[in-house]
Amino acid sequence: MKFQRIGAPGAERPVLLDGEQAYDLSPLTHDIDGTFLAAEGLSAAATALAQGRLTPLDITGERIGAPIARPQAVWCIGMNYAAHAAESGAEPPSTPVLFFKAPNTVIGPYDDVPIPRGSERTDWEVELAVVIGRRARYLDSPADSMEYVAGYTISNDVSERRFQLEESGGQWSKGKCCEGFNPLGPALIPATELDPGNLRLRSFVNGEPRQDSSTADLIFDVPYLIWHLSRYSVLEPGDLINTGTPEGVALSGRFPYLRPDDVVELEIEGIGRTRQRFRAESA
Repeated sequence: MKFQRIGAPGAERPVLLDGEQAYDLSPLTHDIDGTFLAAEGLSAAATALAQGRLTPLDITGERIGAPIARPQAVWCIGMNYAAHAAESGAEPPSTPVLFFKAPNTVIGPYDDVPIPRGSERTDWEVELAVVIGRRARYLDSPADSMEYVAGYTISNDVSERRFQLEESGGQWSKGKCCEGFNPLGPALIPATELDPGNLRLRSFVNGEPRQDSSTADLIFDVPYLIWHLSRYSVLEPGDLINTGTPEGVALSGRFPYLRPDDVVELEIEGIGRTRQRFRAESA
């Protein structure tokens, strides 16, 4: 069972996928958002499907949007794989490195990504993304964290490295918040259907392999990250956590940075595959 949002940007409608068949979720919710998730909406949708109360849909040819409505916060963890920290010229962190992306960076998993004006070093990053399902504050331990997860999806934490590292003033957000810099999808997989502890994640540029790792290599795993963040702020339903990227990005010096018409594909087992074409910024 998977959840998607289908339709034109700003007019997506929620659907449930059971195998290859899509079902209309609009009788249950207007969107897959924090309100729906906090009300145990994923479970309610599964029950409605089992009871035959959902109408089948033909979504052939429809655009697939981000699987959650615009989150109120996009929490991002930096250098959370030791090999990626090394290729970035840094020691593995002793505590999670946190930065933010603007919520309006979130786009669909197959949407084009504009390369910013003045960009010389636009880079890709495949990441396991966690969607929060319940309000989390001051959790007692990482053992409590999984009760607060709605599900998982794939994030491309696109970065402009010159903006991030040379023009940042010490913060990373200038290189992380450009238009379209967080493709997300293709579906939300309920937490009950996926173990995030050992998932293979890969990226490709123009069909050539780049990243190939496992979430088993995370320095700080999903339960720890949720517990840790809850000590410093309140996680709200619908919030997105990008958990970090493995080695194999252009920042390593082993691969060229992205140019117009390059195609990036991302894959995480159990979730699916996404594809974005990068284009020159035109407006």
